[in-house]
Amino acid sequence: MGETYQIPGFLTLTLGFAIYLLGAEINARVDVLRRFNIPEPVTGGLLGSLAVLGLYLMFSLELSFDLAPRDFLLVLFFACIGLNARLSDLIAGGRPLLLLLVLTLVTIVAQNVIGAAGAVLFGYPLQTGVLFGSAALIGGHGTAIAWAPEVAHAAGIEGATELGVAVATLGLVLAALVGGPVARLLVEGRSLAPARPDEQHTVGLPEEGAPAVSRIDHLTVMRVLLYLNLAIISGFFLHGAIAAAGLKLPLFVPCLIMGIVIANLRSALAPAAAPVSRTPSLALVSEFALGAFLAMSLMSLQLWTIAEMGAVIAVIMALQALLTVAFVIWVLFPVMGSNYRAAVLAAGFGGFALGATPTAIANMTAVTKRYGPSPIAFVVLPLVSAFFVDIANAIVIQAIVNF
Repeated sequence: MGETYQIPGFLTLTLGFAIYLLGAEINARVDVLRRFNIPEPVTGGLLGSLAVLGLYLMFSLELSFDLAPRDFLLVLFFACIGLNARLSDLIAGGRPLLLLLVLTLVTIVAQNVIGAAGAVLFGYPLQTGVLFGSAALIGGHGTAIAWAPEVAHAAGIEGATELGVAVATLGLVLAALVGGPVARLLVEGRSLAPARPDEQHTVGLPEEGAPAVSRIDHLTVMRVLLYLNLAIISGFFLHGAIAAAGLKLPLFVPCLIMGIVIANLRSALAPAAAPVSRTPSLALVSEFALGAFLAMSLMSLQLWTIAEMGAVIAVIMALQALLTVAFVIWVLFPVMGSNYRAAVLAAGFGGFALGATPTAIANMTAVTKRYGPSPIAFVVLPLVSAFFVDIANAIVIQAIVNF
């Protein structure tokens, strides 16, 4: 047995900052990473996870990170997304939202078909297919861990949790890598451009060479932080009320909702007030929160759990990745309109289908920073992932587990 070393939260956060900056430095020097829109925290985070893997392989030292600061950054980020949402965008996003819901359901079913077929092919019980499929991919680590005991009971196997975590881990890595190249293929291959290129960026500031943005100073940042705190505080109260009603939602969902409510109430009641939504300061805080979250998420991956599962996971995950890329290029992109917003959503959906919502947003951020803004994409995809996926996923997974 190796030694486990616990990394406290403050040091985890500090390492996350360092990993993020390392990724930014490498991306600035390696042109191919920029050309394929690989997010900076992904570059740094994957290098960090390889360093953690090296410590495990060479010294049997397992690093365990306290990720509480990371989880708060996720809440902060989705409060930012909420503050950026305008009612006009939500109304305009109605049709894309419905289409994306249907496409997500199709993806859930397809992932489980591939997962079940792969499980049977390699001698696993059919029920374990959900851990090779949507429970670990679209569902992510949390859903895989939650369903593993039921899969283990139904299939009569051991190690279901480890299997689900391994698939979710590899899915997160693939998710961070596929979105940017897909967007480059679609945007540059079809000469696509934003419908409203002068709009402020939802997350992050544009790259060098883009039109100048309005100033960022201590007052604009402080104003943004005030309203973010109000959204998070009210989100905590809403989360408690939802839990008391018997519903289970992650904390970031009510904070996203309250951000939307606060932003639109402020616009209606004080239209002449200094802006908060769609400001460079809010975009900067959004990118900071998302980037640090993703850097910590990737650097804390236990990659050795993937190696222990061997060729089975490699083959099935290769098929899942090919399915996702083909689906977003030849199905999602044309269904969503074959325009610039569809290309941004394709990059995000690639990250979402294989990994997690923050990875999807990071993919879209890298794309929009280079090619231009797409505000509705940043509202539609989180709403689908927050409200629809867990319910649809649970129904499909339960049907397969009970088969």
